[in-house]
Amino acid sequence: MTDADLHFYFDPVCPFAWMTSKWVRMVAGQRDYAVDWRFISLRLLNSHIDYDAHFPPEYEAGHTAGLRLLRMCAATRRAHGRDAVDGLYAALGAAVFDRDPVPDEAAFHARRGTAGFVAPILDGLRLPADLADALDDASHDAVVQAETDEALALTGKDVGTPILHIEPPEGVAFFGPVISRLPSEQDAVQLWEHVVGLARFGGFAELKRSLRELPQLRALGVSTDEAGVTQDWHAGSRRQKR
Repeated sequence: MTDADLHFYFDPVCPFAWMTSKWVRMVAGQRDYAVDWRFISLRLLNSHIDYDAHFPPEYEAGHTAGLRLLRMCAATRRAHGRDAVDGLYAALGAAVFDRDPVPDEAAFHARRGTAGFVAPILDGLRLPADLADALDDASHDAVVQAETDEALALTGKDVGTPILHIEPPEGVAFFGPVISRLPSEQDAVQLWEHVVGLARFGGFAELKRSLRELPQLRALGVSTDEAGVTQDWHAGSRRQKR
C-alpha cells in the first residue's frame, strides 16, 4: 500500500495510456498529487486471444514488448523504489511515442522490448544497465500478473489501459479516460474534475463510444495542431474480428 492520491495502471506500449499519463502528470503538477505508477499488461490481458485471427499483424509483437518492458519496470521498482518507475515510464513513453515515424513500424514494435532499445534510456536515467536483463526474466511476470489482476478486480474485465484508481484504497477506479488530444494546462484540471465527478457518482457505470481519433503523437504521424484519423476500436481495440 502507498500514500498515493492516484494509482495509474499502465502498459508502456499503449498509446492511449501514454496520452492519459501526460494529462495526469499535468494535473498532478497543479494539484500536488502523488501518483503511484502500476502495471497492467495487454499481453496478459489477451493471453486467451488468438492474435493471428483477431488482431492486426503487429499487435502480438507490440504487446509482448510491453510485457518485457513491464518486467524491467518491476525489477526497477524492486531495486530502486516506486519513484524510479515514475521516471522510467516517462522516458519509455517518450522513446516509444514522442519520436518521428519509422519506415518499418512493425519491426519497431518488436524492437521496443530489446536491450538495445532500453540501454540509452537506462543510461539517461543513470539506472544500472543490467536492469535490461529483466526483459528476459519471466520471474517478474508474477508481479505484473498480480497488478493486472488487481486492476481488473477494481473495474471488471471488459477494459484495457490505462486504469486509474483515485483516492485508493476506498476511492473509485475506472478504465480511461481515453483521450486523443492533450488539453491545455488550464483545461487539464477542468477535464479532471469532470471525469472524477462523473466517476464518483455511485450509479454511474459507463460512457463510451468505439470511434477514436488517433492520438496526437509524433510516432503515429499526428501533430499537436491536427486531429488524428478516426478509427473504430470495437471491443476496445482494432480487432479484426468481433
